[in-house]
Amino acid sequence: MFATPAFAQAASGGAASALTSFVPLILIFGIMYFLLIRPQQKKLKDHRKMVEALRRGDQIVTQGGILGKVTHVGEGNEVEVEIATGVKVKVLRHTIAQVVSKTEPAA
Repeated sequence: MFATPAFAQAASGGAASALTSFVPLILIFGIMYFLLIRPQQKKLKDHRKMVEALRRGDQIVTQGGILGKVTHVGEGNEVEVEIATGVKVKVLRHTIAQVVSKTEPAA
């Protein structure tokens, strides 16, 4: 009795309206992937390469803000860092935030 022709047409949409309702969700996921997920994965990959390339003599900054020079790079997760003359500490590789200056490889 109160149904207008516009409501009657919208109710008969079926499969086409279901497909068009998923298009915004797909677009939102695509935008989130390119703006958030992909750059974060690239940053993580670059950090992993930086940590694997550590050598003795590199000046580093840890995530806690400690500056130091790498004195020993072991096979495990630990790196020995000299933070002052005669003061050496062991830090985990993944806690190294930045390499300030790289040493050149021996010729």
